[in-house]
Amino acid sequence: MSTLHTINKSPYAHNTLTSCLRVCTERDGILLLEDGVFGATTSAPGADELQMLSQRGVKIFALMNDIKARGLEGKVAPNISLIDYNAFVQLTLDHRCVQSWY
Repeated sequence: MSTLHTINKSPYAHNTLTSCLRVCTERDGILLLEDGVFGATTSAPGADELQMLSQRGVKIFALMNDIKARGLEGKVAPNISLIDYNAFVQLTLDHRCVQSWY
């Protein structure tokens, strides 16, 4: 994988997820954290684009603790892998660079 993109803003209030989706390549990964996990729901703005990127090989993750903290269990799209903090650290090691979207 090449770049790990981290999104911490809600797609309902910011366009960071949409901006990120425009530049992702098949070797990239996307991690949704903090309020960015609202983008993991099936009804979120950008959900269709995330699905298409996933089908092209982009790996999409969301932090489980942030999903739970926002009461989003059971609302996460099936193409998004829920991970813990240890897996987050491993993702940073697996990618050449990390791009934080604010």
